[in-house]
Amino acid sequence: MRELTQVRDAVMSALNSAGVQALAAFPADRAKRYSGAAAAVAVGAAEGKALGFCNYLGEVYDAEAGVVREVYGKQLEGIITVDIRAERAADCEAACETAAEVLLGGLPSGIRPGELNWEGLCWEKETGMFLRRGGLRCQAVFVAREQEDGQMFLDFILKGVMTD
Repeated sequence: MRELTQVRDAVMSALNSAGVQALAAFPADRAKRYSGAAAAVAVGAAEGKALGFCNYLGEVYDAEAGVVREVYGKQLEGIITVDIRAERAADCEAACETAAEVLLGGLPSGIRPGELNWEGLCWEKETGMFLRRGGLRCQAVFVAREQEDGQMFLDFILKGVMTD
């Protein structure tokens, strides 16, 4: 589902901007390739809901084209998982604190944070690293607008994320 990838990428971008090395979920043994702490990000269970009537939200004026366009939307509810690994416990804890700040207040406006849970710091024998697992229950809102020809609408884009 393209929308789940957009959520994951937005979280990774926010974490990277805050100084936490964030990557798409990866095999645990790859964590040692990164200096300092590394966060593996994934979107867990997700459930979709239509917004408005059949995703229809209404019309907006496109000043650039000088026309009125239809806008559609949908919402996903899910859990963003963040596994932070580091060779030092202090690095793992520091990255966890930064990640918590980002997850609760530094994500695009289309991701509405809910409950954030962290497991305790533990030693992961498999990787020989410290591990702290977290999960953020959230809602993600996506919008799409009608194409210029009026026949169909463009892909749903996470609200609050800049596009090319």
